[in-house]
Amino acid sequence: MSNNPYGSGYGAQTMGAATPKAPPAGAGANGAGPLIKDTTTANFAADVIAQSRQQPVLVDFWAPWCGPCKQLTPILERAVMAAEGRVKLVKMNIDDHPSIAGQLGVKSIPAVFAFVDGQPVDGFMGALPESEVTAFIERLGGPGEDPVAAALEEAKALLAAGDAGNAAQLFASILQHDPSVLGAVAGLVECYLLAGDAVHARTLLDQVPADKADDPALSVARTKLKLMEEIAALGDPVALQARIEGDADDHQARFDLALIAQARGHRAEAAGHLLEIVKRDRSWNEDGARKKLIEFFEVWGAMDPATKDARRRLSTLLFS
Repeated sequence: MSNNPYGSGYGAQTMGAATPKAPPAGAGANGAGPLIKDTTTANFAADVIAQSRQQPVLVDFWAPWCGPCKQLTPILERAVMAAEGRVKLVKMNIDDHPSIAGQLGVKSIPAVFAFVDGQPVDGFMGALPESEVTAFIERLGGPGEDPVAAALEEAKALLAAGDAGNAAQLFASILQHDPSVLGAVAGLVECYLLAGDAVHARTLLDQVPADKADDPALSVARTKLKLMEEIAALGDPVALQARIEGDADDHQARFDLALIAQARGHRAEAAGHLLEIVKRDRSWNEDGARKKLIEFFEVWGAMDPATKDARRRLSTLLFS
C-alpha cells in the first residue's frame, strides 16, 4: 500500500540501508588488522604473541613442497573467515623461517598451533577435514554469534536512537527470515506506531499465532497500540482544556488530555492529569485513572524518571 512506510506483512522489506557492509576479504573484526597473514621470524612476536593477547591466533607451519599443506591451508582460511574475527590465522613458511618451528618441536607439517595470551595452548598436525578444523576453532574461540539475535539487537538500537526507518527495514528482514521472532514483531509494530500507522500495526499483531498472542514480548506493543487507538477518538485538546477550566471536576476531559499528552510524549503532564483525577475522585470510571496510569508505567518502563515520580506521587495519594 502506498501509505505503508515499511511494507505490508512480515516479509515486505529487506535490510536495505540497515544492512552492515561486509569487511574486505581477510579484514579483521572492526578493522583490527587482517584475519589472515604471513609472518617472519622477526615479526612472530608481534603477529602471534602480542595478537594472541587480544584473541586466539592459529599459526600454520607449512612449506611450498608439502602436499598436505596445500590441502589444509585453504580449509584453514575458509574456517577462519567464517569465524568472523573470533580467531586469526598466521602462516609461517618453515623453509624461509625454520627457527620458531624448531623451538616448538615441530617434526612434520602441516602443523597448526593455537596461541592464547602469548602461549601455545592447543594444536594438531596433518590435513584435517574442514568440519574438524571448524570444531577446533569453535573450541578455541567459542561458537559464532546468532545472526538473528545480533540483527534484532541492532534493530532495537536503531529504534532507540530514533532511526525508525532503518530499524523497521531490519525488523522486517528478520521476520522474512524467521516469522516466529516475536521481538521483531514488537519492534516493527512500534515503528508503525511512530509513523502514526495504527492500521498496519494492528494487522501485524493480528498475524501472530493465537498460541503466542499473549507472549510478554508483545505486551508493550499491544499497550502502545491500544493507547493510539484510544487517542484517535479524542477531541481537540484546546476545547478539552477549556472544559476543565469551566469545571475542574470534568474528569473525562482531564482523562482525554492525559491520553493526548502521552501521545505527544509529555509523560509528566499525562501523569499529572491522571493523578489529579485520582486525587479528586478515586472511584471515577471504576478507578479508571489509576488503571490508565499503570498502563503508562508499563509503556514507559519501571526505571523511567516519569514512572518513578508518578509512582511515588500515586503512593502518597493512595496510602497517606
